[in-house]
Amino acid sequence: MRKLLITGCILALALAPIGCTNMSKTQQGALSGSALGAGAGLGITALTGGALGVGAAIGGALGGIAGGIYGNNQE
Repeated sequence: MRKLLITGCILALALAPIGCTNMSKTQQGALSGSALGAGAGLGITALTGGALGVGAAIGGALGGIAGGIYGNNQE
C-alpha cells in the first residue's frame, strides 16, 4: 500500500507542472501549496504512525489555503 501511495505521489509531482501554464498566480499557489502540504502531511503522519490519508488530506487543505493566499498577494 505504501509503495503504491509513494509511486502515485511521485507521478503526480512529475506531471503537475504540465497543467500550470495558463493559471493565475493564485491558482498556481493553491495547487503547489496543496501538493506540498499533502506531501508534508503524509510524511509527518508516516513518521508519527497516524492515518496516512487523514494526514495528507489535512496537509493538502492547509497547504492549498496558504498557497492561495501567497499567490493572491503576489498578483
